[in-house]
Amino acid sequence: MSTERGIEIRHLRVFLAIAQAGSVTRAAACLGLTQPAVSRTLAALEQRLGIRLVDRSTHHLELTAEGADLRDKATAVVTAFDEALDVDRLRHRPLRLGHAWSAFGPYTTPLLRAWRERHPETALELLRVDDRTAGLTRGEVDAALLRGSVEAPGVVADVLFREGRVAAVAADGPWAGRASLSLADLATGTVILNTVSGTTTVGLWPPLAGPAAVLTVANTDDWLTAVAAGRGAGVSTASTAAVHPHAGVVYRPLDDAPPVPVLLARRTGTGHPALPALAALAREIVGTEAKAKPEAKTEAKTETEAEADARSSRVPDG
Repeated sequence: MSTERGIEIRHLRVFLAIAQAGSVTRAAACLGLTQPAVSRTLAALEQRLGIRLVDRSTHHLELTAEGADLRDKATAVVTAFDEALDVDRLRHRPLRLGHAWSAFGPYTTPLLRAWRERHPETALELLRVDDRTAGLTRGEVDAALLRGSVEAPGVVADVLFREGRVAAVAADGPWAGRASLSLADLATGTVILNTVSGTTTVGLWPPLAGPAAVLTVANTDDWLTAVAAGRGAGVSTASTAAVHPHAGVVYRPLDDAPPVPVLLARRTGTGHPALPALAALAREIVGTEAKAKPEAKTEAKTETEAEADARSSRVPDG
């Protein structure tokens, strides 16, 4: 496989080995090549791209900004290339489903159980990856459950359902006793944002009405720790309350925040053969649950009305 610039898949393999090993010498050992051969291949790749990929000015080899960007894209290319040449392995290898923090929300367990029953020949692996696309653009997963808008080259997504937002506040804080909160409430203090895999930004607030202060963290665990410590409040989707309970955090409905779309995303082109089945099952489960909810509400209402009738028919004591 080569491009119009003369770049072959071997160039990308060598570059990825260097990026992972952090050393030309270690990369050569992993690839079973000589160090000069690996150095020449890297130099050829840089020359054909016209950019510097590796910073050699320090004792410790580091990727340049361009190198870091290429690493993610090269990983996806090499993964797709290998999968295309091994269709039998692809059919039987696990289907990797990434997520950044709350998976499929309330539908996670139904999805995993239904998949195991209907597709026992293909294992479904749910992987948490602290990344905006949950490892999809880096080729770490075959599909991903994502929230909010996703603008990544080579990624397509379908909306499965929309999820309400909640506020996360310290269990011993002043807002813990409130039945619900608003964006204006949170704006009076510090808002904690997960800037790596979260969906909330200051753009959620109206112009000139944003948070008084912002604290940024890199993952869900740090976000929960900061909220529990009383360093500020957070905003997330409703599933977070069920998937990430924390003794020091309480979740309250956020009345005026718009819902967040939950997406099933995949890379363009040929992917895992089981992806269409996964998409169909996900849509089926959401549809089934949505139909069941009104019925449950009707049953609850009927029971309440029956109790009211019974109470009104009683004769008062005395």
